[in-house]
Amino acid sequence: MPELRAIPIEGIGEVRKGDNLPALILEALRNEKATLVQGDILVITHKVVSKFEGQVVPLASVKPSRKAVAWAHKYKLDPRLTHIAWSQGQIVRQRHGVTITETAHGFVCANSGVDASNVDGGHSVVLLPRDPDRSAQLISRALQKEIGFAVPVIITDSFGRAWREGLTEVAIGVAGMRPFRDSRGERDPYGYKLKVTLEAIADELAGMAGLACGKLTRIPACIIRGYPFQPGRGRARDLIRARERDLFR
Repeated sequence: MPELRAIPIEGIGEVRKGDNLPALILEALRNEKATLVQGDILVITHKVVSKFEGQVVPLASVKPSRKAVAWAHKYKLDPRLTHIAWSQGQIVRQRHGVTITETAHGFVCANSGVDASNVDGGHSVVLLPRDPDRSAQLISRALQKEIGFAVPVIITDSFGRAWREGLTEVAIGVAGMRPFRDSRGERDPYGYKLKVTLEAIADELAGMAGLACGKLTRIPACIIRGYPFQPGRGRARDLIRARERDLFR
């Protein structure tokens, strides 16, 4: 494996509905006297994608249901955020003030991915992109048109995990690369034939970018350089485990 680098892209600034996000990223790179090169992967947090797609809801515009008010009051939550989260997915589990939902995309996560952090100080919340895989495709195509070669794009969000504490970045949108490295059928250095080793490369790269960019730095994008990805029509949707094989549901 060659040297693997994560290069945060600073200076993108606040993103608003209708902005040209690929152009903002390229402008930020030019200002830093940097550039994308062939073999790079671009990782972007979903917040800026959702913002330029208009997936932002002012909390003042939300009238919560009675059920949402009762649940939120019991656990000292904002009933408006609870109402929005419930409207964005089907409830899978609810306990101790935590709501786990399955979104229309198929993601199983807390509060349907609805989040008030890094938006506008708590006055609004951001929803997930309507189709993160398509969002990644459109950004990748726009970049290729400008720079002349294809750059895979990964869109990320922070998810918890059923058997672990804490959050980690995961891929919710992928374009231009295969999200897995499939080692099934290969043999390890001791000669053992691998049977189940399907590595979630897109999630691992998302985590690497998350470490490089941080949560409170206002750096929403990162270049991963040096990873020998497999080009292809990959989707983040392929990372979702089928319900019949999901032992937690």
